[in-house]
Amino acid sequence: MGEALLAGLIKSGIDKDLIRISDVSEERRRRVCERLNIRCCEDNAEVVAESDIIILAVPPTVAPKVLRDLGDKLTLSHLVISIAAGVTTSRLFKGAGKRLKLIRVMPNNPCLIGEGMIVLAPTELVTDDDIEEAKRLFMSIGRVVVAIEDYLDAVTGLSGSGPAYAYLVIEALADGGVKMGLPKGLSLTLAAQTLAGAAKMVLETGKHPAELKDMVATPGGTTVQGLYVLEAAGVRSAFIKAVEEATLKSRNLMNEKTKG
Repeated sequence: MGEALLAGLIKSGIDKDLIRISDVSEERRRRVCERLNIRCCEDNAEVVAESDIIILAVPPTVAPKVLRDLGDKLTLSHLVISIAAGVTTSRLFKGAGKRLKLIRVMPNNPCLIGEGMIVLAPTELVTDDDIEEAKRLFMSIGRVVVAIEDYLDAVTGLSGSGPAYAYLVIEALADGGVKMGLPKGLSLTLAAQTLAGAAKMVLETGKHPAELKDMVATPGGTTVQGLYVLEAAGVRSAFIKAVEEATLKSRNLMNEKTKG
Protein backbone atom coordinates (compact mmCIF):
# COMPACT_ATOMS: atom_id res chain seq x y z
CA MET A 1 0.00 0.00 0.00
CA GLY A 2 2.93 2.32 0.68
CA GLU A 3 4.13 1.92 -2.90
CA ALA A 4 0.62 2.59 -4.23
CA LEU A 5 0.46 5.83 -2.25
CA LEU A 6 3.89 6.87 -3.48
CA ALA A 7 2.90 6.24 -7.09
CA GLY A 8 -0.35 8.15 -6.58
CA LEU A 9 1.40 11.13 -5.03
CA ILE A 10 3.87 11.32 -7.88
CA LYS A 11 1.11 10.96 -10.48
CA SER A 12 -0.81 13.81 -8.79
CA GLY A 13 2.13 16.12 -9.43
CA ILE A 14 3.87 16.27 -6.05
CA ASP A 15 7.53 17.21 -6.40
CA LYS A 16 9.61 14.04 -6.16
CA ASP A 17 12.35 16.01 -4.46
CA LEU A 18 10.08 16.39 -1.41
CA ILE A 19 9.69 12.63 -0.92
CA ARG A 20 11.94 10.50 1.30
CA ILE A 21 11.52 6.79 1.96
CA SER A 22 13.18 4.11 4.03
CA ASP A 23 12.62 0.37 4.30
CA VAL A 24 14.08 -2.37 6.44
CA SER A 25 14.81 -4.28 3.22
CA GLU A 26 17.70 -2.68 1.36
CA GLU A 27 16.77 -4.53 -1.85
CA ARG A 28 13.14 -3.31 -1.77
CA ARG A 29 14.22 0.20 -0.86
CA ARG A 30 16.56 0.41 -3.83
CA ARG A 31 14.00 -1.11 -6.19
CA VAL A 32 11.29 1.39 -5.23
CA CYS A 33 13.62 4.37 -5.34
CA GLU A 34 14.99 3.42 -8.75
CA ARG A 35 11.53 2.70 -10.18
CA LEU A 36 9.98 5.94 -8.91
CA ASN A 37 13.15 8.03 -9.10
CA ILE A 38 12.93 9.29 -5.52
CA ARG A 39 15.42 9.67 -2.71
CA CYS A 40 16.16 6.76 -0.38
CA CYS A 41 17.21 7.20 3.22
CA GLU A 42 19.33 4.71 5.13
CA ASP A 43 16.95 4.60 8.09
CA ASN A 44 13.70 5.99 9.51
CA ALA A 45 15.49 8.58 11.62
CA GLU A 46 16.87 10.22 8.49
CA VAL A 47 13.37 10.38 6.99
CA VAL A 48 11.99 12.02 10.14
CA ALA A 49 14.81 14.54 10.26
CA GLU A 50 14.04 15.72 6.71
CA SER A 51 10.22 15.52 6.72
CA ASP A 52 7.14 17.25 8.12
CA ILE A 53 4.70 14.45 7.28
CA ILE A 54 5.57 10.88 8.27
CA ILE A 55 3.58 8.04 6.71
CA LEU A 56 3.90 4.85 8.71
CA ALA A 57 3.35 2.08 6.14
CA VAL A 58 4.61 -0.95 8.07
CA PRO A 59 3.14 -4.28 9.25
CA PRO A 60 0.80 -3.74 12.23
CA THR A 61 2.88 -5.83 14.62
CA VAL A 62 5.98 -3.64 14.21
CA ALA A 63 4.32 -0.21 14.08
CA PRO A 64 4.62 0.51 17.85
CA LYS A 65 8.30 -0.53 17.81
CA VAL A 66 9.05 1.75 14.84
CA LEU A 67 7.58 4.67 16.80
CA ARG A 68 9.45 3.61 19.93
CA ASP A 69 12.73 3.81 18.00
CA LEU A 70 11.78 7.25 16.70
CA GLY A 71 10.21 8.57 19.91
CA ASP A 72 12.78 11.24 20.78
CA LYS A 73 12.93 12.45 17.16
CA LEU A 74 9.19 12.92 16.64
CA THR A 75 7.74 16.26 17.75
CA LEU A 76 4.46 18.12 17.39
CA SER A 77 5.89 19.71 14.25
CA HIS A 78 5.46 16.30 12.59
CA LEU A 79 2.17 14.94 11.29
CA VAL A 80 2.25 11.15 11.64
CA ILE A 81 -0.07 9.15 9.38
CA SER A 82 -0.44 5.45 10.18
CA ILE A 83 -1.85 2.96 7.69
CA ALA A 84 -1.00 0.03 9.98
CA ALA A 85 -4.34 -1.81 10.15
CA GLY A 86 -5.80 -2.51 13.57
CA VAL A 87 -3.17 -0.64 15.57
CA THR A 88 -5.05 1.77 17.82
CA THR A 89 -4.03 5.29 18.70
CA SER A 90 -3.33 4.23 22.28
CA ARG A 91 -0.92 1.51 21.11
CA LEU A 92 0.85 3.93 18.80
CA PHE A 93 1.16 6.59 21.50
CA LYS A 94 2.44 3.97 23.92
CA GLY A 95 5.03 2.91 21.37
CA ALA A 96 6.17 6.49 20.84
CA GLY A 97 6.15 7.17 24.57
CA LYS A 98 4.12 10.35 24.06
CA ARG A 99 1.15 11.86 22.27
CA LEU A 100 1.61 12.83 18.65
CA LYS A 101 -0.21 14.65 15.89
CA LEU A 102 -1.52 11.37 14.51
CA ILE A 103 -4.03 10.33 11.87
CA ARG A 104 -4.99 6.68 11.49
CA VAL A 105 -5.91 5.74 7.94
CA MET A 106 -7.81 2.77 6.51
CA PRO A 107 -7.30 2.43 2.74
CA ASN A 108 -8.36 -0.50 0.59
CA ASN A 109 -7.17 -2.63 -2.31
CA PRO A 110 -8.45 -0.46 -5.24
CA CYS A 111 -6.04 2.26 -4.08
CA LEU A 112 -3.59 0.33 -6.26
CA ILE A 113 -5.35 1.76 -9.35
CA GLY A 114 -6.34 5.13 -7.87
CA GLU A 115 -9.93 4.08 -7.10
CA GLY A 116 -9.66 3.35 -3.40
CA MET A 117 -11.83 4.23 -0.42
CA ILE A 118 -9.75 5.91 2.27
CA VAL A 119 -11.00 6.77 5.76
CA LEU A 120 -9.03 9.22 7.92
CA ALA A 121 -9.37 9.15 11.71
CA PRO A 122 -7.56 12.18 13.21
CA THR A 123 -6.61 12.40 16.88
CA GLU A 124 -7.17 15.42 19.12
CA LEU A 125 -3.86 17.21 18.43
CA VAL A 126 -4.45 17.22 14.68
CA THR A 127 -5.51 20.57 13.23
CA ASP A 128 -7.99 21.28 10.45
CA ASP A 129 -5.06 22.22 8.22
CA ASP A 130 -3.44 18.84 8.97
CA ILE A 131 -6.63 17.05 7.97
CA GLU A 132 -6.86 18.98 4.71
CA GLU A 133 -3.23 18.14 3.95
CA ALA A 134 -3.87 14.44 4.61
CA LYS A 135 -7.00 14.53 2.43
CA ARG A 136 -5.01 16.12 -0.37
CA LEU A 137 -2.39 13.37 -0.16
CA PHE A 138 -4.83 10.46 -0.18
CA MET A 139 -7.13 11.92 -2.84
CA SER A 140 -4.38 10.93 -5.25
CA ILE A 141 -5.38 7.27 -4.79
CA GLY A 142 -9.14 7.42 -4.23
CA ARG A 143 -12.12 8.91 -2.43
CA VAL A 144 -11.45 10.26 1.09
CA VAL A 145 -13.74 10.69 4.09
CA VAL A 146 -13.07 11.61 7.72
CA ALA A 147 -14.45 9.57 10.63
CA ILE A 148 -13.80 8.96 14.31
CA GLU A 149 -11.42 6.19 15.34
CA ASP A 150 -14.21 4.17 16.97
CA TYR A 151 -15.56 3.49 13.46
CA LEU A 152 -12.35 2.03 12.04
CA ASP A 153 -13.00 -1.62 12.86
CA ALA A 154 -16.36 -1.42 11.10
CA VAL A 155 -14.69 0.49 8.26
CA THR A 156 -12.23 -2.40 7.99
CA GLY A 157 -15.09 -4.89 7.85
CA LEU A 158 -16.91 -2.90 5.16
CA SER A 159 -14.60 -0.97 2.83
CA GLY A 160 -11.34 -2.62 3.90
CA SER A 161 -12.56 -6.17 3.30
CA GLY A 162 -15.33 -5.16 0.89
CA PRO A 163 -13.33 -5.40 -2.35
CA ALA A 164 -12.92 -9.13 -1.74
CA TYR A 165 -16.69 -9.47 -1.34
CA ALA A 166 -17.17 -7.56 -4.60
CA TYR A 167 -14.64 -9.76 -6.41
CA LEU A 168 -16.56 -12.80 -5.20
CA VAL A 169 -19.82 -11.36 -6.59
CA ILE A 170 -18.14 -10.57 -9.93
CA GLU A 171 -16.73 -14.09 -10.11
CA ALA A 172 -20.11 -15.64 -9.28
CA LEU A 173 -22.00 -13.51 -11.81
CA ALA A 174 -19.43 -14.34 -14.49
CA ASP A 175 -19.75 -18.06 -13.67
CA GLY A 176 -23.51 -17.69 -14.06
CA GLY A 177 -23.01 -16.20 -17.50
CA VAL A 178 -20.68 -19.04 -18.49
CA LYS A 179 -23.22 -21.57 -17.20
CA MET A 180 -25.79 -20.05 -19.53
CA GLY A 181 -23.49 -20.20 -22.55
CA LEU A 182 -21.53 -16.94 -22.58
CA PRO A 183 -17.79 -17.02 -23.37
CA LYS A 184 -15.71 -16.66 -20.17
CA GLY A 185 -13.96 -13.42 -21.16
CA LEU A 186 -17.18 -11.74 -22.23
CA SER A 187 -18.97 -12.93 -19.11
CA LEU A 188 -16.28 -11.53 -16.82
CA THR A 189 -16.31 -8.16 -18.60
CA LEU A 190 -20.09 -7.94 -18.34
CA ALA A 191 -20.03 -8.81 -14.63
CA ALA A 192 -17.22 -6.41 -13.71
CA GLN A 193 -18.61 -3.46 -15.66
CA THR A 194 -22.10 -4.10 -14.29
CA LEU A 195 -20.83 -3.74 -10.71
CA ALA A 196 -18.64 -0.75 -11.61
CA GLY A 197 -21.58 0.98 -13.30
CA ALA A 198 -23.97 0.20 -10.46
CA ALA A 199 -21.54 1.59 -7.89
CA LYS A 200 -21.13 4.76 -9.94
CA MET A 201 -24.90 5.16 -10.16
CA VAL A 202 -25.14 5.12 -6.35
CA LEU A 203 -22.30 7.62 -5.91
CA GLU A 204 -23.26 10.03 -8.68
CA THR A 205 -27.06 10.06 -8.43
CA GLY A 206 -27.25 10.07 -4.64
CA LYS A 207 -30.23 7.72 -4.88
CA HIS A 208 -30.68 4.90 -2.37
CA PRO A 209 -29.70 1.47 -3.76
CA ALA A 210 -33.26 0.23 -3.13
CA GLU A 211 -34.64 2.97 -5.39
CA LEU A 212 -32.14 2.17 -8.12
CA LYS A 213 -32.89 -1.54 -7.77
CA ASP A 214 -36.60 -0.87 -8.28
CA MET A 215 -35.78 1.06 -11.46
CA VAL A 216 -34.37 -2.17 -12.92
CA ALA A 217 -36.85 -4.67 -11.48
CA THR A 218 -40.04 -4.32 -13.51
CA PRO A 219 -43.12 -6.26 -12.28
CA GLY A 220 -43.07 -9.90 -13.34
CA GLY A 221 -39.76 -9.47 -15.15
CA THR A 222 -36.43 -11.27 -15.27
CA THR A 223 -34.73 -9.10 -12.66
CA VAL A 224 -37.36 -9.56 -9.96
CA GLN A 225 -37.17 -13.30 -10.54
CA GLY A 226 -33.43 -13.22 -10.00
CA LEU A 227 -33.82 -11.05 -6.89
CA TYR A 228 -36.31 -13.56 -5.50
CA VAL A 229 -33.67 -16.30 -5.79
CA LEU A 230 -31.03 -14.14 -4.07
CA GLU A 231 -33.36 -13.22 -1.21
CA ALA A 232 -34.43 -16.84 -0.76
CA ALA A 233 -30.76 -17.84 -0.57
CA GLY A 234 -30.10 -15.29 2.17
CA VAL A 235 -27.55 -13.30 0.18
CA ARG A 236 -28.43 -9.99 1.84
CA SER A 237 -28.08 -11.38 5.37
CA ALA A 238 -24.87 -13.17 4.39
CA PHE A 239 -23.25 -9.87 3.37
CA ILE A 240 -24.42 -8.20 6.58
CA LYS A 241 -22.99 -11.08 8.58
CA ALA A 242 -19.72 -10.93 6.64
CA VAL A 243 -19.24 -7.27 7.58
CA GLU A 244 -20.11 -8.05 11.19
CA GLU A 245 -17.65 -10.94 11.45
CA ALA A 246 -14.85 -9.02 9.72
CA THR A 247 -15.42 -6.10 12.09
CA LEU A 248 -15.20 -8.35 15.14
CA LYS A 249 -12.07 -9.98 13.74
CA SER A 250 -10.48 -6.56 13.29
CA ARG A 251 -11.21 -5.68 16.92
CA ASN A 252 -9.48 -8.84 18.13
CA LEU A 253 -6.68 -9.08 15.57
CA MET A 254 -3.93 -7.23 17.42
CA ASN A 255 -4.64 -9.14 20.63
CA GLU A 256 -4.36 -12.42 18.72
CA LYS A 257 -1.07 -11.37 17.12
CA THR A 258 0.32 -10.22 20.44
CA LYS A 259 -0.54 -13.56 22.06
CA GLY A 260 0.94 -15.42 19.10
